[in-house]
Amino acid sequence: MPSLGAPELLIILVIVMLIFGGSRLRDVMKSLGTGVREFKESASGDKEQPQQTQQSQSDTSETPKA
Repeated sequence: MPSLGAPELLIILVIVMLIFGGSRLRDVMKSLGTGVREFKESASGDKEQPQQTQQSQSDTSETPKA
């Protein structure tokens, strides 16, 4: 199966632009990027989340209360 070259990708991009429009395409890509980022974070494990939780707890305990 041949790979997609630059002309094929350009044609696909034009078709997508015609279907979705510029602003809608921007929203779709933003949502797609957010989904991919969340998937990578969940696939790598929850190693970072406990550290963030500990930091946020220490930040609240260091804050002086009036």
